[in-house]
Amino acid sequence: MAQHDFTTGNIFKQLIVFSTPILLANLLQTSYQFIDSLWVGNLIGSNALGAVAVSSTVIFTILSFIIGINNAALTILSQAKGRNNEERLKRYLNGFVVILFSLALLLGISGYVLAEFILNMMGTPQDIIPQAVKYLQINLAGIVFLFGYNFIGTILRAMGNSKAPLRFVFIAVILNTILDPIFISVFDLGIEGAAFATILSQGFSFFYGLWYIIKQKIVPLSLPKIPKREETLTILKLGIPSGLQMSVISAGLMAIMSVVNSYGNSVVAGFGAAQRLDSILMLPAHALGTAVNSMAGQNIGREKWERVHKISLYAVFYNLMIMFVIALLVFLFASWGISLFVEDEKAVHFGTQYLKIIAFFYPFLGINFILNGVVRASGAMMAVLMLNIISFWVLRFPLTSLASSLFGSSGIGIGMGASFFISSFFAILYYRYGTWKEKKIFSK
Repeated sequence: MAQHDFTTGNIFKQLIVFSTPILLANLLQTSYQFIDSLWVGNLIGSNALGAVAVSSTVIFTILSFIIGINNAALTILSQAKGRNNEERLKRYLNGFVVILFSLALLLGISGYVLAEFILNMMGTPQDIIPQAVKYLQINLAGIVFLFGYNFIGTILRAMGNSKAPLRFVFIAVILNTILDPIFISVFDLGIEGAAFATILSQGFSFFYGLWYIIKQKIVPLSLPKIPKREETLTILKLGIPSGLQMSVISAGLMAIMSVVNSYGNSVVAGFGAAQRLDSILMLPAHALGTAVNSMAGQNIGREKWERVHKISLYAVFYNLMIMFVIALLVFLFASWGISLFVEDEKAVHFGTQYLKIIAFFYPFLGINFILNGVVRASGAMMAVLMLNIISFWVLRFPLTSLASSLFGSSGIGIGMGASFFISSFFAILYYRYGTWKEKKIFSK
């Protein structure tokens, strides 16, 4: 069943074997909207492509909140797994299923009704509103599948299985790639066809994932029932700040965009291209952050603190190895990478300059992901929320604004890089001296 007990065995080997499928799954996940955009842009046109881009912003915001809630689930379930407490695992699984399903219904129905209002509030051009509304409404109608197959992946990772979730994401991406042109062109459904292809792909992966965990008897499932007060309060206590962490990050990125926007179209285009590369380059650090959340969670559940600290140390070391290699490649091939996305000479120049400045700060951002992942594994979600607020609102946005006022557009990279470096020290200080080790999720 490819499950792992992380409370024994070779930590470094477990870290590599467990984090690699997570990295590949994240890489496939980033390709999902890219494939939709590719087919829509080529088969329908630029207005439809714009509609997908705008709607995807709303979907990404919802997905970010889902990831936040799932981080709480990963912590609670991995600790229960570490304690070998099957009854507790069963109760909290039931609690998450009921709460997440209710949340999915609420977001789906309210989003469907308010889709046009939301898009207008975002300042969406009127000529793409009709297509954007259709695309967004269909995606929101199937939001339960997005919740479902992400949550099943979280359950499996908490149990120490990262290979099966990779299979689910792979199936969803392949199905979406095949169904997109069929629904768009063969069935002549246009942008609605792209949306139907997406929810059908996610739906198939969800039901396949559900069948898989039932057949393999990976977790003790039961018919859903109203969770007890203790489970509900624990889930909300961890889930709300965990979901808010992603909101803080999204809002911080929007604030930084306001600085970038002030330098005009070329800088915006160059920064946009650099961010697309960033989203791929940071995947190893993201994967390690998720992996240590599950690995540390099992060991915290068993109260094996020496092993928790070894996991942190090995993960930081592995991160430095990988991210310094990536940094070197980025420094050498930045111009080529940016030119894949934009042709404007000024945009390529800015994007190249930005990546070369920021490249060797990537390892420090990786340290943040890893140490925050370990702290999150203890259940100290409010502490991680505060660390994110410091990272984005006390450091990244002010330093980017200050450096850009001093050095012009090149200051954007300087400010961002400096914030990565300084925020890693806040993460190290809290990891070393903070009270996260005293956090108790379960009353007994």
